[in-house]
Amino acid sequence: MNDPVALEINADRYIRMALEEDITSGDISTNCVMPGYQKGQAELICKQDGIIAGLGVFKRVFGMLDSTASFDMRASDGDSVKNGGLIAVVTGDIRAILSGERTALNFLQRMSGIATYTNSIVKLLEGSKTTLLDTRKTTPNMRIFEKYAVRAGGGSNHRYNLSDGVMLKDNHIGAAGSITKAVQMAKANVSFVHKIEVETENLDMVREAVEAGADIIMLDNMSPDEMKEAVKIIDGRALTECSGNITRENIKNIIDTGVDFVSSGAITHSAPILDISLKNLHAV
Repeated sequence: MNDPVALEINADRYIRMALEEDITSGDISTNCVMPGYQKGQAELICKQDGIIAGLGVFKRVFGMLDSTASFDMRASDGDSVKNGGLIAVVTGDIRAILSGERTALNFLQRMSGIATYTNSIVKLLEGSKTTLLDTRKTTPNMRIFEKYAVRAGGGSNHRYNLSDGVMLKDNHIGAAGSITKAVQMAKANVSFVHKIEVETENLDMVREAVEAGADIIMLDNMSPDEMKEAVKIIDGRALTECSGNITRENIKNIIDTGVDFVSSGAITHSAPILDISLKNLHAV
């Protein structure tokens, strides 16, 4: 989901759940020192170089706690940010700023970390024909945010969930009896508008998937030489995707294989956060 408006609309229930997790029966620390309304401002400051993502979610956290909150934004999702740079100024009820700070930063740091890590791999793929994809290896209840962050970092989304497309993996093939039978059953039972992707682990499986009429063939945990041979066998009759422990450190090994897509679970499940802080809170 790469539309910021759609993200905000669909993300509200998850943001509310995160706030409920952090504020079960009130923020007792804030209520001790700020028992009544006081307008205030705080600065959102980046403490690392990276790619920012999740500013709409950051704003929405405070908006749920204070409908009068306003924001002077100095960056947009997908922008490069620098250590020490001012990203935004938040103005509103100091109680809301204090109570929402951690939740807002948790979302922003996580999403920006994913965008930053994704962007570092996208840059390594520049000049090749290969597009970087994410996977469903996301944090529970964070998928909508994490897949958005991948797009902000320059990557592309694979299917959002199990309803989005047909992917016949090893256990689907085992249940059906063979790749050929699995593809035949898929063609018979899903709409023609859905493409059918088949996971393969060796070149014999690649040949069978091509002959069965798969639209996309995943080359799972194959060596670069095997991938090159698989691309030759497929010869444009299906799109190709490679997968299996793809990280920033080994992505260079697949650049010359000729695959159309590379999917990496690491860009969502292993990306470190981007260090961002809310500082200099004061009354205005």
